[in-house]
Amino acid sequence: MDEWTNSHDRVLAQRHAEGWMFLIEAARDLRTTGAVAPSGKALARALTDPVRALAHRPLTVLEAGAGTGAVTRALIPQLTPGSRLDVVDANPRFTGALRRLVHTHPRLAGRPEQVRVHQGYVEELDTGRDYDVIVSGLPLTNFTPRQVEAVMDRYLELLRPGGTLTYFAYLGTHTARTLLSGRAESRRHQRAEQIMTGYQRRYATGCWTVWANLPPARVWQLRRPEAAAPPALAVRTPVRADR
Repeated sequence: MDEWTNSHDRVLAQRHAEGWMFLIEAARDLRTTGAVAPSGKALARALTDPVRALAHRPLTVLEAGAGTGAVTRALIPQLTPGSRLDVVDANPRFTGALRRLVHTHPRLAGRPEQVRVHQGYVEELDTGRDYDVIVSGLPLTNFTPRQVEAVMDRYLELLRPGGTLTYFAYLGTHTARTLLSGRAESRRHQRAEQIMTGYQRRYATGCWTVWANLPPARVWQLRRPEAAAPPALAVRTPVRADR
């Protein structure tokens, strides 16, 4: 009982520290961090459902905009022998925390090569692999329209034919920006949402609302067609920080 209590207390302390880290990074730049708290368990589970559904075979998985690792923790237990997970974030403080997570996670004992953490922009990521599943935590509608297109086109390029992309968007963000931001910011956000709607119409296979998250979020699943080639890449404008 004492051992379990000590372990439980360590986990709570770690989560508390990571929550403060997330809040501090949001204060530095809310646009690129995208939230003031890590994703909750219900949202993390919804985002990782495609990995869970395919867990009967080895997978290549990419997580972009991992933050402090809330979704990474949900992904690691789903990795079967032979699976590989690449985690990318542009924020050096987040990637430091992610590397510590990978180094100390008990499920990765004896197989540390299964997960690799990369610091940088996903548009510039080159691991030499394509992916069965991509899980995105990037606040896409916080970016410029050109950045949104660059990221989405890169995702489609990195996916294998038939591969799945999952990402989320918080509910009510457009209304909040309309009320709290200037016209230029509201137009930028509206244009980013319009671009995302275009990708959804072309590639979406599912959409769910996760009410048990703060704030509530909508999770989308998009699939790269089996036979179609990926779209021509947009001009690569680096996104200045991942989530």
